[in-house]
Amino acid sequence: MSKLKLIIEREFIAKVRNKSFIMMTFLSPLLMVGMGALVYFLMQKNDEKVKEIVYVDNSGLFSKEDFKDSKTIHYTDYTALGIEETKNKVEEGNYYGALIIPKQDSLELLAKSIEFYSTDSPGMSVVSSIENKIETKIRHVKLNNFGIDIEKIESSKINTDIKMYNFSGEESSKLINGLKIGVGAIAGYLLMMFVMIYGTSVMRSVIEEKTSRIIEIIVSSVKPFQLMLGKILGNASAGLLQFLIWGIILFVISIVASSVFGVDMVEVQSARVSPEQMEAVKQATAGDKGQMIVQEILKLPILKMFVLFIFYFLGGFMLYSSLFAAVGAAVDNETDTQQFMLPIMLPLILGVYVGFATVINDPHGSIAVLFSHIPFTSPIVMLMRVPFGVSWYELAISMALLLVTFVFMVWLAAKIYRVGILMYGKKPTYKDLYKWLKYKG
Repeated sequence: MSKLKLIIEREFIAKVRNKSFIMMTFLSPLLMVGMGALVYFLMQKNDEKVKEIVYVDNSGLFSKEDFKDSKTIHYTDYTALGIEETKNKVEEGNYYGALIIPKQDSLELLAKSIEFYSTDSPGMSVVSSIENKIETKIRHVKLNNFGIDIEKIESSKINTDIKMYNFSGEESSKLINGLKIGVGAIAGYLLMMFVMIYGTSVMRSVIEEKTSRIIEIIVSSVKPFQLMLGKILGNASAGLLQFLIWGIILFVISIVASSVFGVDMVEVQSARVSPEQMEAVKQATAGDKGQMIVQEILKLPILKMFVLFIFYFLGGFMLYSSLFAAVGAAVDNETDTQQFMLPIMLPLILGVYVGFATVINDPHGSIAVLFSHIPFTSPIVMLMRVPFGVSWYELAISMALLLVTFVFMVWLAAKIYRVGILMYGKKPTYKDLYKWLKYKG
């Protein structure tokens, strides 16, 4: 155990002292927040640009009221100029485009004969906005032709807001479901990225020691299995430390953002304890979307999610890292790893796709449940399901299967590792790996 401890410490210290590790640990959260702010700023700037659109209405159905200006689109009636003159002005000037509405004998033909001319391809949101205006007007005209009172139809519309509860009486909402999807998806995606980053880090570490021949000295005093396990645990510890630092930095950023946007975190936290205080907060902050989102986030099983994230992070990372370590031991350079990488990466990618395709629509469906139990996909899919509530017996089955599979894969990978770590000068094949698995020396 003392040798294993030394290997873990050596791998951990070598990782955390790396300059790139230190820089990315502290810069990554700031870069993510900065990128988000930049995207938001650019979107806002893009929306500020007013698009000048002119229209020619030869049908006589539309009026200025039907083409009301919006924040980003300004309409001008050029019907008096005619079609050709309007096209010329748009082509020569600084107009976004020209909408041509011809005269037709029927509304059906009119709907299919409207044209839009522009120098550059128009944005989909602009085209959709114009289509909605035209469809609404034509629909109203058609209803009038049928003798139907449009005002009565409009007044008959009623917005329905279904209040959702579980059988224990706990209230839910569409907002909380959206937050659950977002939190689960982020957790699953982060886990996949860390497995890929730190798993390949283990592989590179093995390849470096093997090519420098230092591995021959190391294995003379420590068993290959201990060396492999020490590398996995050392890198896993560094990954968890990075996660912890990221969490602290993001928490500090959220506190600063909360103060800027006027969200009182202390008041909201205390609201979780007392129902009377929660009701008071709701009444005092009615219409404040920022505080509502914070309240809904605090309703999530945060502690449970955190504990399970640590477990599935370690389980998934160690499972895949054992395979990465075996690949690193089997080859002499990183180029030769490509033939073995695809079978390792496919389950990870499958887990993400299955999670997004099934958990979002039906987190308790048979497909989502199945893949949350399969050890190679459970670390990602189960993390996506946890915010929606997963029974303890399901978690126990999934966790037990992951542990058993991890132990088996470490044992299997160690058999490849102990032979491949001292093999040089030959590009291994799957047949060679199979022979190494059967080697009993």
